[in-house]
Amino acid sequence: MGFQERLKKVYRLAHELEARRDELVDLAIKDIGFSYRDNHQEVSVTRDRLRMCWRVREILKGRRPICGEGEEVALALSYNGSAWLNIVIATIYLAGNRVRVKFSSRGPDIARFLESLYSPIFGDDVSFDYRPGREFITWALENPRVRAICVFGSEQAVLPYRDAVRSYGKRLIFEGPGSDPFIVLNDAPLGKALQDLYEAKYSYSGQTCTAPENVYVQRDVYHRFLEAFVEKSRQARVGDPRDPETLVTPLGSPLAVEKIKRQLEDARKKGARILLGGRVEGNLVYPTIVADATSDMLGVQEETFGPVSFVIPFGTPEEVISMARQNRYGLRATVYGKEEAERVASALRGEPYMHQVPDIVFGKFGTVSVNEPRSESWRGAFVVKAVGGYGYSGWEWDALGETFRLKQGPKLLSLETSLLEA
Repeated sequence: MGFQERLKKVYRLAHELEARRDELVDLAIKDIGFSYRDNHQEVSVTRDRLRMCWRVREILKGRRPICGEGEEVALALSYNGSAWLNIVIATIYLAGNRVRVKFSSRGPDIARFLESLYSPIFGDDVSFDYRPGREFITWALENPRVRAICVFGSEQAVLPYRDAVRSYGKRLIFEGPGSDPFIVLNDAPLGKALQDLYEAKYSYSGQTCTAPENVYVQRDVYHRFLEAFVEKSRQARVGDPRDPETLVTPLGSPLAVEKIKRQLEDARKKGARILLGGRVEGNLVYPTIVADATSDMLGVQEETFGPVSFVIPFGTPEEVISMARQNRYGLRATVYGKEEAERVASALRGEPYMHQVPDIVFGKFGTVSVNEPRSESWRGAFVVKAVGGYGYSGWEWDALGETFRLKQGPKLLSLETSLLEA
């Protein structure tokens, strides 16, 4: 089957997702609890990106699928999404591969619904798997028909498989967490920065790997920006995910809630001020702003998967560069400012595409935006915009050849599940 025939099927999927939007939104609210507005918008973004997939043809020129006859790519997906995950499946499929996909066990009804859409369109080219995550990855490693494995999740769940990837001669592509710095310099357009921070922080109740978590604000504007952020955050409606006006809803992971509790307690003990929120009721974490945070706090060092921001003052551009580089993750960084903004961004920016590294690289970020809202800088992600990062945010272990290679940086899954023509 050629690229054009595959593309037609992807377009059919886009049509079906749009036609059955309400069903998918209802299931996503029920299964993972994200708000109506986030789920509804996610379908629109997914539809538009699937319709953009014709551009993948240029990316794949001179390449062939990583899978041969009877082989497949195993894909394990995270729970924090419903519609957008279809972009991932589609780009691997467009590279010419069969795909076996395992959705998170937290969204079983979402998976069954999507399977009912895929089956009449894609037949056996895309199959769904319902075994537990660890069992699925072990199966994929041991199965000689699986050439590549792609996993979205936490680094702790994937790091133990390095030796197995090498032993079984596979390619494992990992997309992981983020703890994304949001940097506001003295000469930043504060209104624009504030609006971007608000939207990026509270979408999906903070449960995205690209949500800003550590907010670094230069001292001359620190108190002014902090006060404005608190007042803006008071506007975020909390509660019923089915209410179209609700922004913050209960978190999908009890583990994330417990982690946030530990982070807030640690911040209190170390002298931080909680200016807003700090309330946790069951799995509902209210919008929370922690002021005067420091680099030794758990909330600054770890991923915070929820509507909690740690705000940190800094003096000079050199100081904030040093602070941001201490990040264990390296997915995305945002800089707002004028004279020094590009210098700060350049110091944090990694290579434009994934490349071989001798070991895990910390202190670099796969995406660095300057005075650009996340919605703009993320346009075309997974289809034509390479995404991914450094540190524990993502990597590729490649044992397909004679030597084992570790690669990091932004990537396109269509490229990583294809090979250059011999």
